[in-house]
Amino acid sequence: MHKLKELCAELQYELISGDTDAEISDIVYDSRKIRPGTAFVCMEGSRFDPHKLIPEAFERGCRVFVISKLTEDVKRLSSEATFIRCEDTRAALSLMSQAYFDYPAGKLKLIGITGTKGKTTTAYMIKAILEASGRKTGLIGTVGCEIGKEFYPTRNTTPESYELQKYFAMMAEQGCTHAVMECSSQGFKLRRVEGLRFDAGIFLNISPDHIGPGEHRDFEEYLWCKSRLLPASEVCFYNRDSEHLAELFELAGLSPKDQRFRSFGIAGDDVDYRASDIDYVSESDFIGVSFSFHGPGISEKLRLSMPGDYNVINALAAASVCSYLGVDISDIRSALSRVNISGRTEEVYRDKVMRVIVDYAHNEESMRSLIMTLRNFRPERIAVVFGCGGDRSVERRIGMGREAAIHADFTVMTTDNPRTEDPVSIIDDIEKAYLEAGGRKDRYVRVTDRREAIRYAMENALPGDLIAVIGKGHEQYQEINGVRTHFSDQEEILKAAEEIRGRGDRA
Repeated sequence: MHKLKELCAELQYELISGDTDAEISDIVYDSRKIRPGTAFVCMEGSRFDPHKLIPEAFERGCRVFVISKLTEDVKRLSSEATFIRCEDTRAALSLMSQAYFDYPAGKLKLIGITGTKGKTTTAYMIKAILEASGRKTGLIGTVGCEIGKEFYPTRNTTPESYELQKYFAMMAEQGCTHAVMECSSQGFKLRRVEGLRFDAGIFLNISPDHIGPGEHRDFEEYLWCKSRLLPASEVCFYNRDSEHLAELFELAGLSPKDQRFRSFGIAGDDVDYRASDIDYVSESDFIGVSFSFHGPGISEKLRLSMPGDYNVINALAAASVCSYLGVDISDIRSALSRVNISGRTEEVYRDKVMRVIVDYAHNEESMRSLIMTLRNFRPERIAVVFGCGGDRSVERRIGMGREAAIHADFTVMTTDNPRTEDPVSIIDDIEKAYLEAGGRKDRYVRVTDRREAIRYAMENALPGDLIAVIGKGHEQYQEINGVRTHFSDQEEILKAAEEIRGRGDRA
């Protein structure tokens, strides 16, 4: 049990009624978890105001409420319950959760990563390097939360602050010394990381994305949210090759000349950490790239088991941070040469006719970067199988349709996660953009069912084809009409391959 005043030690608030010596058994923001002894944080969402649930929560035995506004219900119940008011209950949840779990992040070396692309890849690279050096490391991100051999699925790249602190506490209890986490723009916007201090932060890149209903109102807000990592980091590594750096530092109110900053990049020599001499490698037991890594007192040739200049940048960020944290270059070399990340340029199947990869590329820029990378392996054709998420900006599907027309040799337009939108209308938008960009009618098909789309691409493959199934990557579900059901691109690729082999179509 905790006293309310202990949980609010870092919080600025006004006591409306009651007693801050009230005993608290748990903090809840989900009304379904309310029970006697809990403190209910009324955290407003875009669609519902939980202040409306105060009478119901009171009836179920809740007597402590964290609110952001006085309502008639608050006034009516103030003589019978404790109400504290603060400006932002989302921030309050984070600060109170840290206290509730005894400030677990402070018991770990915490590394935060933000950027439009590459967060997951970089996080897994850092985890692999740290663990190769003997440092037990927890991870939180898009794929989920990993602590030792245990995996916990998450719905958000950056979980809600209560869950985030709970995971940190579990990491500390299980002997982790380090934690690496992806910091999404929504994580900053919704104050999920409020009050956290990162021992090291990484800014990878920024490009227009996640702008639209339910995300960010415009690019400036998106950039502002990303900039929040800079002042929250003891030392921050930034990609000197990224666009919008001047605006980023201005929004953060900081200068890149500040001693807390370290730069990394490929272009130019005036960076703290640099990659050069990038070569693509395709051998029987290794597919990826090699590059030279330069840093303070270091000049070393490294191999990375993931192709693409963008993955070199991710590896450079990982190597730079880990080198700064004291990891030996031999552990960095060993980990990068064998790191494998689900749904990130992941080769799932190969036979005498085709290779099939899965990648999370789900916007215009990442799709272009992926296809350009795959060209380095000189396939006869690159075929892409993709759709676009529903309830998201239409610009994303327009951009991906355009990229398919310009850069792919064959396209199968299909369903991704339509959520509450009609899958056919999403494909209509992709097709329109594809044709307007000059895409040929004989070089694409529409197959609404994603399972059948994967099968179609593989059954109609020509010798030398490289098929890229993109957009979902590691995801193990498909969301249609707001309902999630199990779906794995990797599983469907292997099922299709088995059926094709069973008919004798492939050796």
